[in-house]
Amino acid sequence: MALLEDITVVALEQAVAAPLASRHLADWGARVIKIERPGSGDFARNYDKTVKGLSSHFVWLNRSKLSLTLDVKKPKGKEILRRLLAGADVFIQNLAPGAVDRLGFGSNALRESYPRLIVCNLSGYGDDGPYRDKKAYDLLVQAEAGLLSITGTEDTPSKAGISIADIAAGMYAYSGILAALLRRSKTGEGTIVDVSLFDAMAEWMSYPTYFTAYGGAAPARTGAHHATIAPYGPVTVAGGKTVVIGLQNEREWVEFCRTVLLRPELIGDERFKGNQARNKNRAVLDKIMHSELGAVSLDEMIDRLETARIAYGRMNTVQEFFDHVQLAARNRWIQVDTPAGPISVMLPPVNMAGETIKVSPIPDVGEHSVQILESLGYSSTDINHLNKNRVI
Repeated sequence: MALLEDITVVALEQAVAAPLASRHLADWGARVIKIERPGSGDFARNYDKTVKGLSSHFVWLNRSKLSLTLDVKKPKGKEILRRLLAGADVFIQNLAPGAVDRLGFGSNALRESYPRLIVCNLSGYGDDGPYRDKKAYDLLVQAEAGLLSITGTEDTPSKAGISIADIAAGMYAYSGILAALLRRSKTGEGTIVDVSLFDAMAEWMSYPTYFTAYGGAAPARTGAHHATIAPYGPVTVAGGKTVVIGLQNEREWVEFCRTVLLRPELIGDERFKGNQARNKNRAVLDKIMHSELGAVSLDEMIDRLETARIAYGRMNTVQEFFDHVQLAARNRWIQVDTPAGPISVMLPPVNMAGETIKVSPIPDVGEHSVQILESLGYSSTDINHLNKNRVI
């Protein structure tokens, strides 16, 4: 039996944050019913067409789910949603601010009607405060949370290359739902779980916030270099290859000077004694590193770093990551069916002894509508009528 096999999740979801949370629940065996717009489905299906004609975002976020097309604005659609919720354990939604309340499925109303139901709301800025009704997309929240101000080069603020506000919120929703399920096992009662993209990013921004509030200045934008530790960042070697190094203590600095730079005299250099001094004299240190390492081959550089026991990482392209030997060695790829044929997808990053991740196909729009409606007691005549009236 899969870990969450007895859990049913109804997901009125779109884009990234809520689908990520529900997909992780599906990975552990939960029955996730994804409600989509009749015809077009989740708009993330059309972000791109790069995965055999399917959206890369959608195939990432929506495997192992059942797709039900449903117009929840219509009375018959609302009736179907109520029937679903009567047998559900979790309801997760990330519609626009106030949308579920206008539909009659606000948190308090659901908790009153379904006392054991766990209601999870994902929003941009939370359910109160002056920003509660603002639309919130990932990049906008990165900006509001101050992330752009500390990311990028000195001249150019930059967004993160992935949707980290959405991902952070989705993961907190996932962990919050698991905690709520544990709570219900003790109390017998459901609860309301509220997660916002802004609050999730606020947690992730805690270090630079404390650094700024108590230090008097924000961490500088330093590109791919660490803002407060040196040397910690990319080093270009022969052939334009790049390796990223990271030093954490003085023992590593001594070994770095002796074995990597081959400049042991720098160990006692006052300009570089201690991280604070190295950080202050970062430009001088960078010039020395470029001079000593610019003609060294990548293989030789890695040999020196391995000998010195200095942490490093190759600056891989995405394709090089896809082909990474570590992923292959740990069997992190698995085949899954899609409407366009089988593709390789990555397993989630948690291995649990005695438990197996469930990976099922990525659904087509409304692929399971008939199956789900029949399980609720609708006849073929009823279903045809619902289809004719564009309820499903």
